[in-house]
Amino acid sequence: MVDPLSLSENRPHLPASSSASTQSDDEHGKYSSPLASRYASDGMVELFSPRTRIETWRQLWVSLAKAESKLGLPVTPSQVEELEKHVTDIDWEAAAEREAQVRHDVMAHVYAFGRVAPSAAGIIHLGATSCYVTDNADLVIYRRALAMIRLSLTRVIGNLALFAQQYKSMPTLGYTHFQPAQLVTVGKRATLWAQDLLADLDEIDWVSSSMRFLGCRGTTGTEASFVELFEGDTSKIDQMNRMIADDFGFEHIFDVCGQTYPRKFDSRILGVLSSIAQSCYRMAEDIRLLQHDRQVEEPFEATQIGSSAMPYKRNPMRCERICSLARYVVADYQNGAMTAMTQWLERTLDDSANRRISVPEAFLAVDAILQIATNVTNGLHVNEKIVARGVHDYLPFIATENILMEGVKHGGDRQQLHEIIREESMAATEKMKNGKPFDLLAALAAHPEFGMDAQEFESVMDPSKYIGRCPEQVEAFVSVVRARLGDVQAADAQLTV
Repeated sequence: MVDPLSLSENRPHLPASSSASTQSDDEHGKYSSPLASRYASDGMVELFSPRTRIETWRQLWVSLAKAESKLGLPVTPSQVEELEKHVTDIDWEAAAEREAQVRHDVMAHVYAFGRVAPSAAGIIHLGATSCYVTDNADLVIYRRALAMIRLSLTRVIGNLALFAQQYKSMPTLGYTHFQPAQLVTVGKRATLWAQDLLADLDEIDWVSSSMRFLGCRGTTGTEASFVELFEGDTSKIDQMNRMIADDFGFEHIFDVCGQTYPRKFDSRILGVLSSIAQSCYRMAEDIRLLQHDRQVEEPFEATQIGSSAMPYKRNPMRCERICSLARYVVADYQNGAMTAMTQWLERTLDDSANRRISVPEAFLAVDAILQIATNVTNGLHVNEKIVARGVHDYLPFIATENILMEGVKHGGDRQQLHEIIREESMAATEKMKNGKPFDLLAALAAHPEFGMDAQEFESVMDPSKYIGRCPEQVEAFVSVVRARLGDVQAADAQLTV
């Protein structure tokens, strides 16, 4: 059987980024999701398209008919063959007209499938309930989407690892409470972002590995219809479900279920997507803060407009968009949690409309977030002189403990030197607050109590003395990334908006 994960790979399709320019005037008068028309990648948009969904339904009907034929039910090989020939031959208008009559999307597509495969029309969906196609197709599509998200996630991690290595030894002002603190390095800070994303990679691998197939389990999960069809031979039911699961590449099947697969799994998927969004938000907001101080900047193209009113602006619009979309995904996670906890007994339909929106849109949003994050991390620019100036301005304060120790080594009184440093530091801070120039180091060097000459004071002011093990920590972390991802290469994503 054709892998349903690859149903649309060879079909020409309209890129999401260019669809708006080819739509009719009528189409411009209809709402379309910005996630599809502006933000998400072509591949993710196509994966959640109606065509991929219905073709996957048809593949499931083919797989069911093939298994039933092999296991002795009244389904002929020629009927299976006819179904296989018409997987992509979808009459959308006929299906829509039928659904308007019967108010049932699955039965509308059973009808449309039967019209193009008339010899098999009478055996399509034999023994199945609607969730056989709807739920199994969702699982197939979600698995493919998780794989796509994983690939994008590794690209962002790889970019950050390369960035961290490049700037592993560049001192920069560290912050706690967004107040100046001890020095770190530009590269070490990037490892904090990458480590969060690496944790998300662990989580997405766990979620992906725990995916199971629903199979064809009947209206309440008892497989009663197949007990009847197979005349009590329950071993054939197990064989049938195993055959269908194998067709779609699933190693495991849910042990028990109602009519649907457990909605707890949707909550789990939305949870890992939310986790990725949280990590990307944290990184993007840090970059926004740093760009405010001109230390680090996201990519900005030669013809890019930062503001319609202020031509000089260089707003961090990409990182702002990451944060904006991330908030949506984090809020959307609640849909999965509420759906999982409000299921009634073996089945309730109040999940259906919600799931059609919440899960695909979460995937599209995270896909968009990671596309933007890939672009940002590939083109992240460090204004090295501004970073160095910040270090220069605050290093005298940071170095005061070392100056104190050196002064004591030169015969000074520790308590006396501490008071000198306190007084001069307060005076320097006051000048700083009033926008006046100050030179704390020169003020301290003027005190003979330290017993140190100007050169000795300057030697204490080497920023590399205050970054601890940052370079070593970066190297160790990058080694972890390489062990996990293999050869790390720079990756980019082209954004259209």
